[in-house]
Amino acid sequence: MALISAATIITSVSLFHITLAYFFLANPNQIADQSLVFIIGEAMGMPHSRSFEVQSAPLSFLAAVLFFLGISDLVACSLPEEIYVFFWGSQAPVRLFLLFVFTIYSYAFSSVSPLYTSSSSNYTYTPSSWGEGLKNRVFFTWAFVEVLTWYWIFVTLREERREFVQRLAIRRAAEEEDRL
Repeated sequence: MALISAATIITSVSLFHITLAYFFLANPNQIADQSLVFIIGEAMGMPHSRSFEVQSAPLSFLAAVLFFLGISDLVACSLPEEIYVFFWGSQAPVRLFLLFVFTIYSYAFSSVSPLYTSSSSNYTYTPSSWGEGLKNRVFFTWAFVEVLTWYWIFVTLREERREFVQRLAIRRAAEEEDRL
């Protein structure tokens, strides 16, 4: 049995998304100046992005997307247990995989990547035109924290699904006994 239920973790992540949406809309620089962002960014050598210093249309759009994601996940947490276990059981691995890909992309193809900085490397870093905005410490920290959280949710959901299936089997056996 998990110490913290998956519903509690998912609710916390949803509220985190809503909080991020507020800060991306009101004061995006406050997110970029957080200690966690600084520590993880410095540890990985990720570049600092100055685009979070002022409000902009893309950050407002990001705020709307995060708010929508947070609210829809909060609503999905209120599903009945029969649906909840299987809905989140299919959502968690997909989100975990996509966030893992985002994390790897943000680091492996940035200017600080070992692919480009090693002395034996034949490749030189050339900034791309479409994905360069994802190669900064704010995005990397967000994706990394989300990977950790969704892995925790995935593991917790597997335990809860096992317990749910056992309760369901006991209930069905009791119903069969009552019919006989």
